[in-house]
Amino acid sequence: MKSILDKEERNELIVRIQKLDKNSKALWGKMNIHQMIKHCILCEEMYLGKTKYKRNFIGLLLGKLFLRNLIKNDNPKKRNSPTKSEFKNLEIISNINSEKEKWIGLINEYETLPENNFVHWFYGKMTKEQIGFVVYKHIDHHLRQFNA
Repeated sequence: MKSILDKEERNELIVRIQKLDKNSKALWGKMNIHQMIKHCILCEEMYLGKTKYKRNFIGLLLGKLFLRNLIKNDNPKKRNSPTKSEFKNLEIISNINSEKEKWIGLINEYETLPENNFVHWFYGKMTKEQIGFVVYKHIDHHLRQFNA
């Protein structure tokens, strides 16, 4: 399975991110290009342990099941998947290129991601390997959403 922890797969995502511009339009969903980039930056900060979010009650009940389903194969993440309110309806960013560079910088930090006690707001405790698979699928999902 593809993982953000693999250098070649990270670089492939970075090349796709660089294709995005202020005129990129979503093929599905409610986010515009500004919101998607900001959403992804916030998600990278979470997965890298820079920010923490309170567990979701339904995630306490079903999170592990959804995580196992998500990482059981290389199938793309489903369209219009729900997300935590803190990750949506975000403001317009003033400079897409600088925000893309910030996102790419965060992606490059996965090269040295330590094994830690990361707890996702929905999925719960995740291993480094699980983070690698989930992050790759999440970024790929949004790049496909914007045809990149």
